[in-house]
Amino acid sequence: MRKNIILLLFCILMLPAQISTLTAQNRKMDMADYEKRKMEYIRKEAGLTQEEAGKYFPLNNELTQKKFDLHKRHRDKIQRIKDNSNISDEEYKRMMEDDVEVKLKEAALDKEYSTRFGKVLTPEKLYRAQQAERKFIQQEVSNFRTGQGNSRKK
Repeated sequence: MRKNIILLLFCILMLPAQISTLTAQNRKMDMADYEKRKMEYIRKEAGLTQEEAGKYFPLNNELTQKKFDLHKRHRDKIQRIKDNSNISDEEYKRMMEDDVEVKLKEAALDKEYSTRFGKVLTPEKLYRAQQAERKFIQQEVSNFRTGQGNSRKK
């Protein structure tokens, strides 16, 4: 009887932790809302005018999409190799070479787009916009991990 009571109390005490875990697993990010908030934050922090924002964000979104596609193809390659339970040294070598290749391609994209961004924003505003984007993403990741999501103060 005493064991049953202790077990029941333990289950009751653990219930909030399990609910919290389930809630965190079921959370999904509203990407449209995220992008809207990110653009507002960057525009404010970098001091972009409406005209500058109208030129900068489509270009930035284009670059982000290209990087996303690049990384998705890489993840798909890696997953195909990992799906094989007996990964050879040659396959590990190929994965590492592909990691380096992705980084080089990403750097080439950054270089290409830095020229294009230079035609849209002053170097100071471009720097401030890029820093604001990094800061925004860090804040979002931190908020998501702590379970604050969109409920935080703006």
